[in-house]
This record gives sequence, structure tokens and C-alpha cells, in this order.
Amino acid sequence: MQSNIQECLNQEIWAVVGVSTNPAKFGHKVYKKLKRCGYTVYPVNPKLSEIDGDPCYPSLSALPILPDVVSIIVPPSVTEQIIEECAQLGIKRVWMQPGAECQEALRKGREKGLKLVANECVLVQAQPR
Repeated sequence: MQSNIQECLNQEIWAVVGVSTNPAKFGHKVYKKLKRCGYTVYPVNPKLSEIDGDPCYPSLSALPILPDVVSIIVPPSVTEQIIEECAQLGIKRVWMQPGAECQEALRKGREKGLKLVANECVLVQAQPR
């Protein structure tokens, strides 16, 4: 999975599923860090209409463009659904933040040929571009 980390970090467009307006939550921290590092980042959360003045989208399929990488910061049961949506949309790279992954989501992702990152934190790995 180490090569998947570098491949993800070399991409330009990210979606953060589970973005939050609460600065204490990882969904907020990951979104802000990716933006600070120079990535194009789309926030995804069906409960929000915007974050920091940027429109927030209810799902990956609602995005105006397909992201190169999807960062998932939701409970494992929701992660499984996001993996399915990524595969259906043709999104190949998925980064599951610690706590979002589960064996079933990993199995489904591998089965569908996705390039997965798990047990690694975007906050630690992402650097300014």
C-alpha cells in the first residue's frame, strides 16, 4: 500500500467524504490540510451545503468533476457504500482515514480493483506541493 500512498499524493483533485465544519473533527482537518497543501478539494457531506464558502456536495456522483482520489472519513459501514460508489463512478484511488476502514470495505475495494490506502493518515502524509 506504500506505493498507493505516493500515487494518491501525486494526484491533483481530491474529494473528502465526511467533511465537517467542526474544526475538532478529522473531516475538517483533512479538508483544510489538503487545501493548504495545494490540492483541488471537493467537500462531500449530505448534511452540509457549504464549508468555508465552498459548495459542499451530497455525494460523489453530485460532484462537477470526478476526483482522482477520494479520502473517506466516515464510519466503516458507510465506507462500504462509498467504495461501491467509487467503483461505479470509475474512481480508482481511495484513502480510508484510520477509523473509516473495515475488512469488508478493504475486501470490496480490492475485489473491484481499487488502489487503496488504509491505516495511514492524510494529515501525516500530505505535504505542500
